[in-house]
Amino acid sequence: MMRLRLTIFVFAFSISGIVVAQDPHFSQFFASPLTLNPALTGRFDGNMRIAGNYRNQWPTISNAFQTYTASVDFAIMQNRLPEIDRWAGGIMALGDQQADGVLKNTYYGFSTAYHKGLDEDGYHQVAVGFQGTFAQKRLNTTNLKFEDQLRSDGFTGITAEIFNPANVNINYFDLNAGVMFSGVTGGSVSYYAGGSVYHINKPRESFTGADFALQPRYTVHGGAYFPVGQTTVLHTSALYQNQSGASETVIGGAFGLNVNGTDELNPTTFYAGSWYRFGDAIIPYIGLEFNSMRVGASYDVNTSALKSVSNSRGGFELSIIYVHRPSTDRPLNCPRF
Repeated sequence: MMRLRLTIFVFAFSISGIVVAQDPHFSQFFASPLTLNPALTGRFDGNMRIAGNYRNQWPTISNAFQTYTASVDFAIMQNRLPEIDRWAGGIMALGDQQADGVLKNTYYGFSTAYHKGLDEDGYHQVAVGFQGTFAQKRLNTTNLKFEDQLRSDGFTGITAEIFNPANVNINYFDLNAGVMFSGVTGGSVSYYAGGSVYHINKPRESFTGADFALQPRYTVHGGAYFPVGQTTVLHTSALYQNQSGASETVIGGAFGLNVNGTDELNPTTFYAGSWYRFGDAIIPYIGLEFNSMRVGASYDVNTSALKSVSNSRGGFELSIIYVHRPSTDRPLNCPRF
């Protein structure tokens, strides 16, 4: 039986349903809109949003997972739609390499969403979004180690395993969709709830030629943003995902302090808080919001059985979001994420 010295160990935890689902994921899911829900495309106050994320998970286990993404989404035909509606498009690129580069995944996606106002001021909206993704997967067989290579001085023997070159590279098209409801009350309290399904068409992927269908990933998420004082706000969010029997539940929040409280039009806000992934990790978070930009950093501290191997070092994550708001742009009553 073919065995990987590293990959079997890492993947055994990944598919157990205790740690994470099978798709690449971010602890700061609220800062990666186009990988969370296509209905989030264009849901921001401005005419363009640029987002980027980087995650290095379990670095003590030979760089088990490194994931990075960049996206841009933007309003479409703003002057031809009702003021309380918005149509938007988005472009996303995501890279993910596993087991120190043994498996490399690349995804390129285009998404679109329509946000329909439910009242005359657009304070409450419902959105429907779709996303098409082109996926590329490559297996680097030169970095694989097999059982029949094991000798007294390490994996120095020659393996009898043979790979079909046609199966080393996989390409396929993927389809995702989502819905979301959001609202703003009192001018400062916002909330949202949504759901998405990824891999609707169950694309086929296998490096051995077997007929394996990638199972859908179901996600439910929501959150709220509200003041708790004159210069302090609270941002809360939660997520549940399930894919092929593996699931994760994350919940938490961060307090934001306006450090230049006298400037209401261009505040600088410092965030500090924590999220918790049930059965896996505590996720401390800090962030800074200034000049239409928000930067966040978090670190997964393992609490599961894996902590004895990872030394409780789950993974570092960095996020950055920039929203362009021209002075001529009409305001949009958007929830804060």
